[in-house]
Amino acid sequence: MENQTKYISEPSKTLAVRNEVDVLVVGGGPAGIIAAQAAAEDGLKVALIESRSFVGGNMTIGLPILGFLGQKGNQIIKGLPQKLIDRLKQVDAASEHRPCPLHMSLTLVEPEAVKTVALEALVESGVEVLFYSFCAGVVMEGDELKGIIIESKAGREVILAKVIIDCSGDADVAFKAGVPCEYGNEQGGVQPPTLMFCLGGVDTEQLRLSIAEEPRTYLTDFIPAEYFGQNNQFIVVGLRKLMQQAQEEGYKLPVERTIIITGLRKGEVWINMTRVNGVNGTDPGSLSFGEIEGRRQIEEIQKYLINYVPGFENAYFVKTAPFLGIRETRRIVGQYTMTQEDILSCKHFDDAVAVASYPLDIHHPQGGGCTLVWCGDCYDIPYRSLIPQKVKNLIVAGRCISTTHEAMSAIRVMAPCMAMGEAAGRAAKMAVREQVQPADINVQKLQQELQSKGAYLRIGQEEAVTLG
Repeated sequence: MENQTKYISEPSKTLAVRNEVDVLVVGGGPAGIIAAQAAAEDGLKVALIESRSFVGGNMTIGLPILGFLGQKGNQIIKGLPQKLIDRLKQVDAASEHRPCPLHMSLTLVEPEAVKTVALEALVESGVEVLFYSFCAGVVMEGDELKGIIIESKAGREVILAKVIIDCSGDADVAFKAGVPCEYGNEQGGVQPPTLMFCLGGVDTEQLRLSIAEEPRTYLTDFIPAEYFGQNNQFIVVGLRKLMQQAQEEGYKLPVERTIIITGLRKGEVWINMTRVNGVNGTDPGSLSFGEIEGRRQIEEIQKYLINYVPGFENAYFVKTAPFLGIRETRRIVGQYTMTQEDILSCKHFDDAVAVASYPLDIHHPQGGGCTLVWCGDCYDIPYRSLIPQKVKNLIVAGRCISTTHEAMSAIRVMAPCMAMGEAAGRAAKMAVREQVQPADINVQKLQQELQSKGAYLRIGQEEAVTLG
């Protein structure tokens, strides 16, 4: 007998309006932090809500920021994202942008410092930050989004805003407002999440020199052994033979590749090797399963590293990330949907508001494999992909903009999301100042402002291409 869902009717309520602002940013991750700063730059009343007790999002789970540099080594993410990195550097909490043959570049950041430094930047910008608050619903007048309903221990309240920027990563606001959304690939499969964890006591010098000096034994994917001889902050991706040996000797490992990321502190590394297929990042039951299964996998992975990988002989467990690293959930359907072809052809758009270079990087929804495809240079992200269909007063920034499953695998990493955040924040500010819809702003004027504030665009480098 099939389980049948029971339903009850929730009584209607009159909700208090907690705040009225010019621009409301939902989500305090990499895109949201930058969007709020950009929107507040010249005095607008800006608020940001975040469901957790800190800002930073995926910058706080042990991941490096990928993609500040392009495949040709030039810096393609600048502007406010770079200013945040500069602030982190002032407290020794960020590395240089280190070129990487696989990931274009990696920028190491200290997770705890991100929480403090990014919050300081928001407060200094005049952004009103509200933690511990979820987006529980929306306030609509016809097809216009007028505000959102938040849920917290204080109950349900309303925040009204002239423009709302959805930086939730999961298109939470857009979905609740009725924007058409897509999920996963053609079969509905999404890239699996990872629960990152941190080990201490690792001899990273022994690790990198072993790879550099014994490449046949410690073979890595795509990154040449010489790279490890020259860099003491790095990502290791590969060591497949070691994993095969471990599996033949009885280890049960969820992935095919070893992925190790050095931290900023001596002897500290972050491990990106748990994988939980089938998790829906918008369902609490599924997320809970992901947390349980991710934690279950850590012990076996740690044993593998200690027993097979050089430099881990004295490693010890330090901590897990504060939440699962989600790679993919919903994507909005916007005025333009980016495709795999756009990425691989290094597409120019006449409404470009950000430039990215990160490759197609699909962690397969089933199994433990991954596909990587590089474009050879850079590609534009068009403003129309940030503007949803059917709902006014809303801009979306981050991994859930309008793309296909394949294109999302390229634009989802943090540096492009930060650049999208800056574009969204400046666009929202223009819409409020000029009393027009975000869809109707002068994009050329937005591009000029982005460039005047230090953002990188390829305007004028090649003949722009307009797609209908």
